[in-house]
Amino acid sequence: MKGPTAATSTFECSIDIDAAPKVVFGYFTDPVAILEWIGDHAVLDAQPGGEFTLDIEGIPVRGRYVHVEAPERIVVTWGHAGSATMPPESTEVEFTFVPTSSGTHVKVAHRLLPDEHAASHQVGWPMFLDRLRGVFASAENAPVERNE
Repeated sequence: MKGPTAATSTFECSIDIDAAPKVVFGYFTDPVAILEWIGDHAVLDAQPGGEFTLDIEGIPVRGRYVHVEAPERIVVTWGHAGSATMPPESTEVEFTFVPTSSGTHVKVAHRLLPDEHAASHQVGWPMFLDRLRGVFASAENAPVERNE
């Protein structure tokens, strides 16, 4: 992982989803499924060292999968192509999937986040997780188990 260029922090948020961890997990590893809740283009190779490319509303996120432990945990490096303050692979995002009585508790921990990018991620992560919950809440969009 490349080092950040400024003071950093960690941002955490979580959400409950009415689906089993194995099903939710696929929405973080399947390049078609991930676009249902975040991003406009994705190239995902969900294995340690595999490519994690996600374009989100014009922002080119570039990183690698570090850990892929189905269906409990994913860790990716994260940064923005062309950014001097948060270059590709300079931060780390951990997604955990914990079974609950009604589905899955999804937690996001974005570490080494440069302070100047913190505000946008504090708005973005909850917004996108809410979109993910919407995918599972929609009767028209009955989620199916995705590739791991």
